[in-house]
Amino acid sequence: MPQSRQIKEQMKRVLDVATGRQEADLCITGAHILDVYNKEWFSSDLLIADGLICGFAKSGKGRGKEVVDAKGKYLLPGFIDAHVHIESSHSTPEEFSNLVVPCGTTTVVADPHELCNVTGLAGLDYMIRATENTPLQAFFMVPSCVPSTEFENSGAVLHAPEIAKRIGHDRVLGLGEMMDYPGIIAGNDLVLDKILEARKVGKPTDGHSPAIFGSDLDAYASTGIRTDHECETAEELHSRVRRGMYVMLREGSACKNVLGLLGGVTPSNSRRCLFCTDDRQPKSILKDGHINNNVRIAVSDGLDPIEAICMATINSSECYNLKDRGGIAPGLRADLVLCNDLTDFSMSRVYIGGELVARDGQILTKIPPHHDKKVAGKMHVKGFSVSRFELPLKKSHVRIIDIVAGGVVTKAGEAEVKLEEGKWVHDPDVDIVKLAVIERHKGTGNMSVALIRGLGLKGGAIVSSVGHDSHNIVVAGDNDQDMAFAVEHLIRLGGGMALVKDGKVLASLALPIGGLMSDKSSLEIAKALDNLHEVGQEEFSLPKDLDAFTTLSFMALPVIPAYKLTDIGLFDVSSFSFVPLEL
Repeated sequence: MPQSRQIKEQMKRVLDVATGRQEADLCITGAHILDVYNKEWFSSDLLIADGLICGFAKSGKGRGKEVVDAKGKYLLPGFIDAHVHIESSHSTPEEFSNLVVPCGTTTVVADPHELCNVTGLAGLDYMIRATENTPLQAFFMVPSCVPSTEFENSGAVLHAPEIAKRIGHDRVLGLGEMMDYPGIIAGNDLVLDKILEARKVGKPTDGHSPAIFGSDLDAYASTGIRTDHECETAEELHSRVRRGMYVMLREGSACKNVLGLLGGVTPSNSRRCLFCTDDRQPKSILKDGHINNNVRIAVSDGLDPIEAICMATINSSECYNLKDRGGIAPGLRADLVLCNDLTDFSMSRVYIGGELVARDGQILTKIPPHHDKKVAGKMHVKGFSVSRFELPLKKSHVRIIDIVAGGVVTKAGEAEVKLEEGKWVHDPDVDIVKLAVIERHKGTGNMSVALIRGLGLKGGAIVSSVGHDSHNIVVAGDNDQDMAFAVEHLIRLGGGMALVKDGKVLASLALPIGGLMSDKSSLEIAKALDNLHEVGQEEFSLPKDLDAFTTLSFMALPVIPAYKLTDIGLFDVSSFSFVPLEL
């Protein structure tokens, strides 16, 4: 049947149900229904047919082949995650769907720049194919920063011609977060050409602008960048809304900004506020939920439940031109959640396209993973040896990457360190260890070494192939031998995470998909990550209040202040330049 004829037949079916000429496929009765347009609750029967909302009937009078009694629960539009990196769950897209749908998330706007930094456009293609048959409605942004800057080496490079190849796809909503804000502000042609590709097809560009104010923010916003998820203060939120941007209140595993930003949300500007998770691990989702967790936190801090739910639904749909969802109204998709209460925000039932897909926190049908050799882990490391961890210094006064607990921002630290024979040596009484980044995609042989404080690591090494955003190998340790052994183990593993002590692997997790994701279940991944954290605390003195692997993964990201380390060298984000280790 031609598509236009199919749409017409669906319209007729909806019309017949709406007018009472035919009974609905599904009638939900006895619910408090949220009207996100008038921002009020009302009581009615809801009629659904062919995956669409047909209309309303008087309470108890609706007709349907199936009638569900909500028993006073709250019927809400399905929640939308406005910005997420599925790869950060370390799960396949199918397993991610299995994980978040029971929490009430029915749609995500995903930016696969983690996988694309490893595998290029093949990563985006894999994500699109893997989510074709999932209950979760997954839309994508074409990554804008592969790599995030020119000061690192990634597995691929995506310029405007590559972006043009995918920006017109019907499940691509726009251009992903533009992290190279200095390039935009300077008017760099390569950067602006990417934004122009999105403009050509009338699609938005996501932003990423930490600690940018005044005229620089004016310049950044003038290019048409629509969103920002890097705000940390109410002042930053207000300044971006004033410039016509949407602000995402993020609650990830490491970056938690909902509480810090709620003070800036008012009845006047709440329509410009969205919820997102950005980077969230399976343990966090299994324990606290997904976007329903953002809503729960906001309501518990005093935000009106209707405002919070609108931030999780209609606001995001309007931001991304998803006109077929976000509310409960005739003609919209029947993406709905039946919420038990307005405190915990746990879901009794989740419907996507009118189909019941989850009940009481459990997915009803799990989707097996789609396999693709094009996104296998790349571990092309050349010229590596233990001797490359040596750190010769002419001066003992050095720059230090200072970890800030609870976030991914670092401080530009200084310290007097111990030297022997012109080389740095570890002082067990001082919380300073080596940090190294090793290029793993193209066999360049690039490797850089610096010093980091605040990790608390003692007696070994921690290593990961998850190193935002280029995802080179990131390793920290207090001795060269364990650091080298850890890297060699990771190469043999094909990517992943590991803890090494005295030449032995005490805990590890294989991530064979791009060195970022596992093909195991979310529960298995969560258990493996738990084991890594427990072993890290017990055997390596890693702090309990610090997610060491997530923290480590952001130490190589040269777009978030202050000092970061790439495979080329120590990078000062404030000056956007490399700096020597010695002061």
